[in-house]
Amino acid sequence: MELWFTEKHTENVQLSIKVDKQLYSSQSEFQRIDIFDSKEFGRFLTLDGYMMLTQKDEFIYHEMMVHVPMAVHPNVRRVLVIGGGDGGTVRELIRYPFIEQIDLVEIDEEVVEACKQHLQQTACGFDDARVKCFYEDGLKYVRRFEDTYDLILVDSTDPFGPGEGLFTKEFYGNCYKALKEDGIMVNQHESPFYPADAVAMQRAHKRIVESFPISKVYQAHIPTYPSGHWLFGFASKKYHPLADQRVEAWKAYGLKTKYYNEQLHAGAFALPNYVEEMLEHVE
Repeated sequence: MELWFTEKHTENVQLSIKVDKQLYSSQSEFQRIDIFDSKEFGRFLTLDGYMMLTQKDEFIYHEMMVHVPMAVHPNVRRVLVIGGGDGGTVRELIRYPFIEQIDLVEIDEEVVEACKQHLQQTACGFDDARVKCFYEDGLKYVRRFEDTYDLILVDSTDPFGPGEGLFTKEFYGNCYKALKEDGIMVNQHESPFYPADAVAMQRAHKRIVESFPISKVYQAHIPTYPSGHWLFGFASKKYHPLADQRVEAWKAYGLKTKYYNEQLHAGAFALPNYVEEMLEHVE
């Protein structure tokens, strides 16, 4: 008997991956957590039946989440990661030796423990001395801070269930307050392709634009996410993602990446016309 994982992308479209075996399954206080193994994508994590990452393509998401802002901001010392329980964002951050503190706020400790056990490829940085984990609601956590972080990375799930509060105007306003005067926030921004995802993307962009003076959107191709066309938001108090890109400084770090490079950094902000029109409609 064949076992398949299927995620519905719309009422008429679904993604299916043939599964070799199920490695983990649990109903936590917040969500259903499953980890599967497959021939095509390696191990993959799903939450409430939605794909979070696969071993084969997670590097695209995590490199674009981290290295884009790190190639712009000249002095990142303290970072807040909201979500990111799989550890991939932390893994990329700890590659920068000058970062002094990484605070990860994940609502569901069981996600972190499951990934430590079965997804060591991403959950390999939690033991770094600079990383502190806080298992609580990111929306409530960020309210407590002002002028504290150089960089906030909102590595959240989709805008429903446990991640719903991380797409609100209140949350983005609190992130603005928690950032230092030259701080940057990057968030996963959903997909522009299918109508329901596009509405969520526009709603998030509108709320970010209302909070930050600089608000741009960039893209990456992630095969296992709905439509494969995924967006990220770049919001800043001071730095422009292209005008302030530090090409030579970032290259001097000597980091080996599989997806991100300095030319792709610039190209990622060149959006298709239909996406530009969606963004302009809510700006």
